[in-house]
Amino acid sequence: MNIQTLIEQRASSNHFDRHRGLSQEQIELLAALAGRAPSAFHLQNWQFIAVQTAEAKARLADLAYGQRKVEDAAVTFIICGTLHGHRQLAQTLEPIVTAGLLPATVSQSWQQMASAAMEHQAQAQRDEAIRSASLAAMTLMLAAQGMGLASCPMTGFDVAGVSLAFGLAPEVLPVMLLPVGHAAEGNWPQKPRKPLAEVLRFA
Repeated sequence: MNIQTLIEQRASSNHFDRHRGLSQEQIELLAALAGRAPSAFHLQNWQFIAVQTAEAKARLADLAYGQRKVEDAAVTFIICGTLHGHRQLAQTLEPIVTAGLLPATVSQSWQQMASAAMEHQAQAQRDEAIRSASLAAMTLMLAAQGMGLASCPMTGFDVAGVSLAFGLAPEVLPVMLLPVGHAAEGNWPQKPRKPLAEVLRFA
């Protein structure tokens, strides 16, 4: 499928075949492709927790108000954004500099700009974490669609409870849950969208 077809066919699925799993290689591929998403200054300020054991999925489902898709899906990713990505930016950019893809002077400039924009700026860090995690989540959903899998982004969960239950560091913010697996019967197709004239302006 080309990308247009993937986008036009992707839909949020509520029903997953709980008897069909995914291999570790498939889960790792989904996470690796999610990590290809863009991020400001190339921060890559995201983390993915692949919840796949029955015990862990049951624990997560309780924190998602009993939504069955968390347990029925082969894996439910906790998509997180990190708040202090700018503090590790020199280390993050070093492989790109070493490969000759980014001049050292540009790396230093990005580090300075990122620090100026985010250090001691809690709201800016939170905004960037949510943006980056959301871009990664959408990339993962399209990757799943391309692999013939269903997915469903979820924001209905106890954020503080998930952080505590899965041992997340204070600087790691759970942004959404993302069940991924094989679709079962009963899912809707993609729902119609607003007319383009309502959402597009030319300037």
